[in-house]
Amino acid sequence: MTEDPIQQRKKDHLMIIMEKEVAYERGTLLDGVQLIPNALPELALDEIDTSCEFFDKPLKAPLMITSMTGGGDRSGAMNHELAEAAGQLGIAFSVGSQRVLLEHPDCLPDFAVRKELGDGVLLGNIGAQQLTQYPAKRISELVEMIEADGMCVHLNPAHELAQAAGDRDFNGQLKAIAALVKHLDGRVLVKETGCGIAPLVARRLSDVGVRYIDVAGVGGTSWPKVERHRKGKLLSKAIAWTFGEWGMPTAPCVVGARRACGPETYIIAAGGIITGLDIARAIACGADLAGCARLLASRSWWGGKELDEEIQTLIHELKTAMLLTGCRDLVALRQTARVYTGELRHWLAQLDQLATSKD
Repeated sequence: MTEDPIQQRKKDHLMIIMEKEVAYERGTLLDGVQLIPNALPELALDEIDTSCEFFDKPLKAPLMITSMTGGGDRSGAMNHELAEAAGQLGIAFSVGSQRVLLEHPDCLPDFAVRKELGDGVLLGNIGAQQLTQYPAKRISELVEMIEADGMCVHLNPAHELAQAAGDRDFNGQLKAIAALVKHLDGRVLVKETGCGIAPLVARRLSDVGVRYIDVAGVGGTSWPKVERHRKGKLLSKAIAWTFGEWGMPTAPCVVGARRACGPETYIIAAGGIITGLDIARAIACGADLAGCARLLASRSWWGGKELDEEIQTLIHELKTAMLLTGCRDLVALRQTARVYTGELRHWLAQLDQLATSKD
Protein backbone atom coordinates (compact mmCIF):
# COMPACT_ATOMS: atom_id res chain seq x y z
CA MET A 1 0.00 0.00 0.00
CA THR A 2 1.30 3.45 -0.95
CA GLU A 3 1.80 5.68 2.07
CA ASP A 4 -0.41 8.77 2.32
CA PRO A 5 1.46 11.93 1.14
CA ILE A 6 0.82 13.72 4.44
CA GLN A 7 2.17 10.80 6.45
CA GLN A 8 5.19 10.50 4.15
CA ARG A 9 5.92 14.21 4.50
CA LYS A 10 5.72 14.06 8.28
CA LYS A 11 7.96 11.02 8.27
CA ASP A 12 10.49 12.87 6.09
CA HIS A 13 10.34 15.96 8.30
CA LEU A 14 10.99 14.07 11.52
CA MET A 15 13.90 12.11 10.07
CA ILE A 16 15.51 15.23 8.58
CA ILE A 17 15.16 17.24 11.79
CA MET A 18 16.78 14.50 13.84
CA GLU A 19 19.55 13.54 11.42
CA LYS A 20 20.44 16.68 9.42
CA GLU A 21 21.79 20.12 10.29
CA VAL A 22 18.72 22.32 10.01
CA ALA A 23 19.21 24.81 12.83
CA TYR A 24 19.42 28.55 12.32
CA GLU A 25 22.92 29.99 12.27
CA ARG A 26 21.46 33.03 14.02
CA GLY A 27 20.69 32.74 17.71
CA THR A 28 17.67 33.56 19.84
CA LEU A 29 19.31 36.75 21.25
CA LEU A 30 18.27 35.59 24.70
CA ASP A 31 21.93 36.01 25.64
CA GLY A 32 21.24 39.72 25.27
CA VAL A 33 18.92 39.53 28.30
CA GLN A 34 21.39 40.10 31.11
CA LEU A 35 19.91 39.20 34.48
CA ILE A 36 21.35 41.21 37.38
CA PRO A 37 22.94 38.84 39.92
CA ASN A 38 21.98 38.90 43.57
CA ALA A 39 24.92 37.76 45.68
CA LEU A 40 22.74 37.89 48.81
CA PRO A 41 19.62 36.01 47.71
CA GLU A 42 18.58 34.95 51.25
CA LEU A 43 17.00 31.82 49.73
CA ALA A 44 17.52 28.07 49.69
CA LEU A 45 17.24 26.17 46.43
CA ASP A 46 14.44 24.05 47.92
CA GLU A 47 12.40 27.22 48.51
CA ILE A 48 12.28 28.12 44.81
CA ASP A 49 8.75 27.74 43.43
CA THR A 50 8.42 27.21 39.65
CA SER A 51 4.72 26.34 39.68
CA CYS A 52 2.26 28.18 37.45
CA GLU A 53 -1.07 27.79 35.63
CA PHE A 54 -1.67 27.14 31.94
CA PHE A 55 -5.06 26.62 30.32
CA ASP A 56 -6.51 26.85 33.84
CA LYS A 57 -4.51 23.85 35.07
CA PRO A 58 -1.50 23.72 37.39
CA LEU A 59 2.01 23.01 36.11
CA LYS A 60 5.06 22.22 38.22
CA ALA A 61 7.26 24.26 35.89
CA PRO A 62 6.68 26.82 33.10
CA LEU A 63 7.56 24.46 30.27
CA MET A 64 5.77 22.80 27.37
CA ILE A 65 7.00 20.10 25.01
CA THR A 66 6.00 21.52 21.64
CA SER A 67 6.13 18.25 19.75
CA MET A 68 7.18 17.90 16.14
CA THR A 69 5.46 14.56 15.72
CA GLY A 70 2.40 14.67 13.47
CA GLY A 71 1.98 11.30 11.77
CA GLY A 72 4.20 8.71 10.16
CA ASP A 73 6.61 6.07 11.40
CA ARG A 74 7.79 6.33 15.01
CA SER A 75 5.79 9.47 15.71
CA GLY A 76 3.06 7.63 17.59
CA ALA A 77 5.50 6.00 19.98
CA MET A 78 7.30 9.33 20.43
CA ASN A 79 4.03 11.13 21.22
CA HIS A 80 3.25 8.61 23.94
CA GLU A 81 6.75 8.70 25.40
CA LEU A 82 6.93 12.50 25.44
CA ALA A 83 3.45 12.76 26.97
CA GLU A 84 4.35 10.28 29.70
CA ALA A 85 7.44 12.30 30.62
CA ALA A 86 5.42 15.51 30.64
CA GLY A 87 2.81 13.94 32.89
CA GLN A 88 5.35 12.60 35.36
CA LEU A 89 7.23 15.92 35.62
CA GLY A 90 4.24 18.24 35.60
CA ILE A 91 4.78 20.15 32.35
CA ALA A 92 2.52 20.71 29.33
CA PHE A 93 2.50 18.76 26.08
CA SER A 94 1.34 19.49 22.54
CA VAL A 95 1.00 16.87 19.84
CA GLY A 96 2.17 17.61 16.32
CA SER A 97 -0.16 18.46 13.45
CA GLN A 98 -3.41 16.51 13.50
CA ARG A 99 -4.10 17.27 9.84
CA VAL A 100 -3.72 13.60 8.99
CA LEU A 101 -6.69 12.79 11.27
CA LEU A 102 -8.99 14.85 9.07
CA GLU A 103 -8.55 12.28 6.32
CA HIS A 104 -7.31 9.24 8.23
CA PRO A 105 -9.08 8.95 11.61
CA ASP A 106 -7.55 5.47 11.97
CA CYS A 107 -4.32 7.29 12.97
CA LEU A 108 -5.97 8.40 16.22
CA PRO A 109 -3.95 5.99 18.44
CA ASP A 110 -0.78 7.93 17.50
CA PHE A 111 -2.24 11.07 19.09
CA ALA A 112 -4.36 9.66 21.93
CA VAL A 113 -1.95 10.29 24.80
CA ARG A 114 -4.31 11.40 27.56
CA LYS A 115 -3.73 8.22 29.54
CA GLU A 116 0.03 8.83 29.64
CA LEU A 117 -0.32 12.52 30.46
CA GLY A 118 -2.94 12.07 33.16
CA ASP A 119 -4.63 15.33 34.18
CA GLY A 120 -1.86 17.48 32.68
CA VAL A 121 -2.23 20.13 30.01
CA LEU A 122 -2.63 18.57 26.56
CA LEU A 123 -3.02 20.62 23.38
CA GLY A 124 -3.95 19.57 19.88
CA ASN A 125 -2.34 21.03 16.78
CA ILE A 126 -3.54 22.11 13.34
CA GLY A 127 -2.36 24.47 10.61
CA ALA A 128 -4.04 27.82 10.13
CA GLN A 129 -4.66 26.92 6.51
CA GLN A 130 -6.83 23.98 7.56
CA LEU A 131 -9.03 26.43 9.48
CA THR A 132 -9.93 28.06 6.15
CA GLN A 133 -10.82 24.67 4.65
CA TYR A 134 -12.85 23.09 7.45
CA PRO A 135 -15.57 24.53 9.73
CA ALA A 136 -14.66 25.36 13.31
CA LYS A 137 -16.88 22.50 14.51
CA ARG A 138 -14.79 19.98 12.54
CA ILE A 139 -11.55 21.36 13.96
CA SER A 140 -12.98 21.29 17.49
CA GLU A 141 -13.66 17.57 17.02
CA LEU A 142 -9.90 17.07 16.82
CA VAL A 143 -9.67 18.48 20.34
CA GLU A 144 -12.36 16.12 21.58
CA MET A 145 -10.81 13.10 19.83
CA ILE A 146 -7.68 13.29 22.00
CA GLU A 147 -9.35 14.79 25.10
CA ALA A 148 -7.19 17.90 24.78
CA ASP A 149 -7.52 21.09 26.81
CA GLY A 150 -7.25 23.28 23.74
CA MET A 151 -5.88 23.62 20.22
CA CYS A 152 -2.61 25.00 18.88
CA VAL A 153 -2.95 26.69 15.52
CA HIS A 154 0.37 26.95 13.72
CA LEU A 155 1.36 29.67 11.28
CA ASN A 156 4.08 28.66 8.81
CA PRO A 157 3.98 30.62 5.54
CA ALA A 158 7.76 30.49 5.00
CA HIS A 159 7.75 26.72 5.41
CA GLU A 160 4.78 26.28 3.09
CA LEU A 161 6.41 28.38 0.38
CA ALA A 162 9.56 26.26 0.58
CA GLN A 163 7.55 23.07 -0.02
CA ALA A 164 6.92 21.93 -3.58
CA ALA A 165 3.32 21.07 -2.70
CA GLY A 166 2.89 23.68 0.03
CA ASP A 167 0.18 26.32 0.34
CA ARG A 168 0.46 29.53 -1.65
CA ASP A 169 -2.71 31.37 -0.60
CA PHE A 170 -2.91 32.54 3.02
CA ASN A 171 -6.06 34.64 2.82
CA GLY A 172 -8.73 34.31 5.49
CA GLN A 173 -6.60 32.84 8.27
CA LEU A 174 -7.17 35.59 10.85
CA LYS A 175 -10.94 35.41 10.39
CA ALA A 176 -10.83 31.62 10.70
CA ILE A 177 -8.73 31.84 13.86
CA ALA A 178 -11.25 34.25 15.36
CA ALA A 179 -14.07 31.81 14.56
CA LEU A 180 -12.23 28.93 16.25
CA VAL A 181 -11.46 31.05 19.31
CA LYS A 182 -15.17 31.75 19.66
CA HIS A 183 -16.15 28.12 19.07
CA LEU A 184 -13.66 26.82 21.66
CA ASP A 185 -14.36 29.56 24.22
CA GLY A 186 -10.83 30.95 24.00
CA ARG A 187 -9.03 27.59 24.31
CA VAL A 188 -6.75 28.37 21.36
CA LEU A 189 -3.01 28.94 21.23
CA VAL A 190 -1.60 30.49 18.05
CA LYS A 191 2.05 29.76 17.31
CA GLU A 192 4.70 30.21 14.68
CA THR A 193 6.95 27.30 13.74
CA GLY A 194 10.29 29.03 14.07
CA CYS A 195 10.21 32.28 12.07
CA GLY A 196 8.74 34.34 14.90
CA ILE A 197 5.58 36.38 15.55
CA ALA A 198 6.28 40.11 15.28
CA PRO A 199 4.58 42.56 17.67
CA LEU A 200 2.10 43.83 15.08
CA VAL A 201 0.94 40.28 14.31
CA ALA A 202 0.70 39.48 18.03
CA ARG A 203 -1.51 42.53 18.47
CA ARG A 204 -3.77 41.49 15.57
CA LEU A 205 -4.19 38.08 17.16
CA SER A 206 -4.91 39.58 20.54
CA ASP A 207 -7.50 41.90 19.00
CA VAL A 208 -9.55 38.92 17.74
CA GLY A 209 -9.53 37.24 21.14
CA VAL A 210 -6.44 35.02 21.09
CA ARG A 211 -5.28 34.72 24.71
CA TYR A 212 -2.31 32.41 24.15
CA ILE A 213 0.51 33.24 21.72
CA ASP A 214 3.67 31.20 21.15
CA VAL A 215 6.12 33.52 19.39
CA ALA A 216 8.40 30.61 18.29
CA GLY A 217 11.22 32.76 17.00
CA VAL A 218 14.50 32.27 15.17
CA GLY A 219 17.14 30.27 17.01
CA GLY A 220 15.97 26.69 16.78
CA THR A 221 14.89 24.61 13.78
CA SER A 222 14.55 26.31 10.40
CA TRP A 223 11.75 24.62 8.48
CA PRO A 224 12.84 26.14 5.15
CA LYS A 225 16.20 24.43 5.76
CA VAL A 226 14.35 21.18 6.41
CA GLU A 227 12.88 21.43 2.92
CA ARG A 228 16.37 21.65 1.42
CA HIS A 229 16.71 17.94 2.15
CA ARG A 230 13.45 16.88 0.49
CA LYS A 231 12.70 16.30 -3.15
CA GLY A 232 11.06 19.29 -4.78
CA LYS A 233 10.85 21.61 -7.73
CA LEU A 234 13.73 23.96 -8.51
CA LEU A 235 11.71 27.05 -7.59
CA SER A 236 10.80 25.67 -4.15
CA LYS A 237 14.40 24.60 -3.58
CA ALA A 238 15.52 28.16 -4.32
CA ILE A 239 13.08 29.49 -1.70
CA ALA A 240 14.33 26.92 0.80
CA TRP A 241 17.92 28.08 0.33
CA THR A 242 17.27 31.82 0.10
CA PHE A 243 14.97 31.95 3.13
CA GLY A 244 16.75 29.46 5.37
CA GLU A 245 17.60 32.23 7.85
CA TRP A 246 14.29 34.09 7.51
CA GLY A 247 12.59 35.40 10.62
CA MET A 248 12.81 37.31 13.87
CA PRO A 249 14.80 36.03 16.90
CA THR A 250 12.96 34.71 19.92
CA ALA A 251 14.00 37.38 22.45
CA PRO A 252 12.72 40.47 20.58
CA CYS A 253 9.57 38.50 19.69
CA VAL A 254 8.89 37.92 23.40
CA VAL A 255 9.55 41.51 24.45
CA GLY A 256 7.62 42.87 21.48
CA ALA A 257 4.60 40.61 22.01
CA ARG A 258 4.39 41.53 25.68
CA ARG A 259 4.53 45.25 24.90
CA ALA A 260 1.98 44.90 22.08
CA CYS A 261 -0.53 42.71 23.90
CA GLY A 262 -0.27 43.75 27.53
CA PRO A 263 -0.56 41.59 30.66
CA GLU A 264 -3.75 39.73 29.70
CA THR A 265 -2.13 37.68 26.92
CA TYR A 266 -0.26 34.52 27.83
CA ILE A 267 3.09 34.61 26.00
CA ILE A 268 5.03 31.42 25.26
CA ALA A 269 8.70 31.66 24.29
CA ALA A 270 9.85 28.92 21.91
CA GLY A 271 12.51 28.69 19.24
CA GLY A 272 15.99 27.69 20.36
CA ILE A 273 15.22 27.10 24.05
CA ILE A 274 17.94 24.69 25.18
CA THR A 275 18.76 25.58 28.80
CA GLY A 276 16.98 26.57 31.99
CA LEU A 277 18.80 29.90 31.79
CA ASP A 278 17.09 30.46 28.42
CA ILE A 279 13.77 29.86 30.17
CA ALA A 280 14.64 32.29 32.98
CA ARG A 281 15.71 34.99 30.55
CA ALA A 282 12.58 34.51 28.45
CA ILE A 283 10.31 34.84 31.49
CA ALA A 284 12.22 37.86 32.76
CA CYS A 285 11.67 39.68 29.45
CA GLY A 286 7.97 38.92 29.21
CA ALA A 287 7.13 35.25 28.65
CA ASP A 288 4.84 33.22 30.90
CA LEU A 289 6.03 29.84 29.66
CA ALA A 290 8.77 28.35 27.48
CA GLY A 291 8.39 25.75 24.76
CA CYS A 292 10.95 23.17 23.75
CA ALA A 293 10.74 20.84 20.75
CA ARG A 294 13.81 19.40 19.05
CA LEU A 295 15.94 19.13 22.21
CA LEU A 296 13.41 16.88 23.93
CA ALA A 297 12.08 15.09 20.86
CA SER A 298 15.64 14.09 19.97
CA ARG A 299 15.98 12.32 23.32
CA SER A 300 12.99 10.18 22.39
CA TRP A 301 14.22 9.67 18.81
CA TRP A 302 17.60 8.35 19.93
CA GLY A 303 16.26 6.05 22.59
CA GLY A 304 14.56 8.10 25.30
CA LYS A 305 16.82 7.10 28.18
CA GLU A 306 17.80 10.73 28.87
CA LEU A 307 14.41 12.36 28.30
CA ASP A 308 13.34 12.68 31.94
CA GLU A 309 16.85 13.71 32.94
CA GLU A 310 16.91 16.43 30.25
CA ILE A 311 13.63 17.92 31.48
CA GLN A 312 14.78 17.77 35.10
CA THR A 313 18.01 19.53 34.11
CA LEU A 314 16.07 22.34 32.43
CA ILE A 315 13.97 22.83 35.56
CA HIS A 316 16.99 22.66 37.87
CA GLU A 317 18.82 25.26 35.76
CA LEU A 318 15.75 27.49 35.89
CA LYS A 319 15.67 27.22 39.68
CA THR A 320 19.39 27.98 39.82
CA ALA A 321 18.90 31.14 37.76
CA MET A 322 16.03 32.16 40.03
CA LEU A 323 18.11 31.70 43.17
CA LEU A 324 21.04 33.63 41.66
CA THR A 325 18.72 36.56 41.00
CA GLY A 326 16.97 36.30 44.36
CA CYS A 327 13.62 35.26 42.88
CA ARG A 328 11.53 32.98 45.05
CA ASP A 329 8.82 32.43 42.43
CA LEU A 330 7.92 33.23 38.83
CA VAL A 331 6.15 36.44 39.78
CA ALA A 332 9.43 37.74 41.17
CA LEU A 333 11.33 36.52 38.11
CA ARG A 334 9.07 38.52 35.80
CA GLN A 335 9.92 41.63 37.81
CA THR A 336 13.64 40.98 38.28
CA ALA A 337 16.23 43.55 37.23
CA ARG A 338 17.64 43.00 33.74
CA VAL A 339 19.58 44.83 31.07
CA TYR A 340 19.19 44.40 27.32
CA THR A 341 22.51 44.41 25.47
CA GLY A 342 24.06 43.94 22.05
CA GLU A 343 21.93 43.13 19.01
CA LEU A 344 18.82 42.64 21.14
CA ARG A 345 19.04 46.23 22.32
CA HIS A 346 19.16 47.42 18.71
CA TRP A 347 16.19 45.24 17.78
CA LEU A 348 14.09 46.69 20.61
CA ALA A 349 15.02 50.28 19.77
CA GLN A 350 13.98 49.77 16.16
CA LEU A 351 10.75 48.03 17.18
CA ASP A 352 9.92 50.98 19.44
CA GLN A 353 10.42 53.33 16.51
CA LEU A 354 8.18 51.20 14.29
CA ALA A 355 5.48 51.13 16.98
CA THR A 356 5.67 54.91 17.34
CA SER A 357 5.42 55.45 13.58
CA LYS A 358 2.35 53.18 13.42
CA ASP A 359 0.68 55.23 16.14
